[in-house]
Amino acid sequence: MRRSKVLDKIQNNQAAFGVCLHLNAPELFEMTSLMGFDAIWMDMEHHFSSLDKASQMMRAARVGGTDIVARPAKGEFMRMSRMLEAGATGIMYPRCSSAEEAAEVVKWAKFAPVGQRGFDGSGPDVPYMMTPMTKYLTEANERTFVIIQIEEPEALAHADAIAAVPGVDMLMLGPADFSILSGIPGQFDHPKILEAVKTVADAAKSAGKRWAATCGSLGQAKQYVEMGASLIFMGCDIVYVMQGLQQLKTDLATEFPESEATPETNGTAKHYQETL
Repeated sequence: MRRSKVLDKIQNNQAAFGVCLHLNAPELFEMTSLMGFDAIWMDMEHHFSSLDKASQMMRAARVGGTDIVARPAKGEFMRMSRMLEAGATGIMYPRCSSAEEAAEVVKWAKFAPVGQRGFDGSGPDVPYMMTPMTKYLTEANERTFVIIQIEEPEALAHADAIAAVPGVDMLMLGPADFSILSGIPGQFDHPKILEAVKTVADAAKSAGKRWAATCGSLGQAKQYVEMGASLIFMGCDIVYVMQGLQQLKTDLATEFPESEATPETNGTAKHYQETL
């Protein structure tokens, strides 16, 4: 089974860096992987990829060895196994409310004795029946990881218990939903958000686990790494495309003021970049 770039970096006390990709283009996943990013966050809670299409993009990312971190919706336990079989290296589980729910995630994402994931040796994760069963089972538990997201204010009180669940590898705050549910939508520098990040980081450290985060700037990424974050996701493709198009509009308006209107500032794009 392929090694995980993220876990290899963590084991060498280095931070791993990834990006979120929304666009359903295998070429984009292949390019991102060839550029050397450690991880690609594939969000299948909100976006429109079927598992068949997602498997094609995962396969494209294998060219450069980048880890795929697949994110199902809350409660999609059976789907997680299929994501791993399709080639995902990590599972990012959203809206976890309790240690009991985290244990259910581990049950479906890890093989015994850690969990109870069902075996199928015919997928690209094995790959294709080319690894003996016992070797594959051990490697799958060692080379895949589970990230548990805390996104509800009420769940923050359970951070220590969630982190302590065997088989949970990392914690991660979901700042967008956390801000909305806390009544401070989009205020990512609000004391409640900053305290929540610290609570998650402290819970992970106390349990001897790692934590992951989303960042909107290099400065924030540096701060999180100094706080002990092991996996940082820096923005997403749709934001980078929008920023490029906005810059083009600005340049055109400067050179051809008679024919180009100045683009309006889009606050949503800024918040999205900060979130992802």
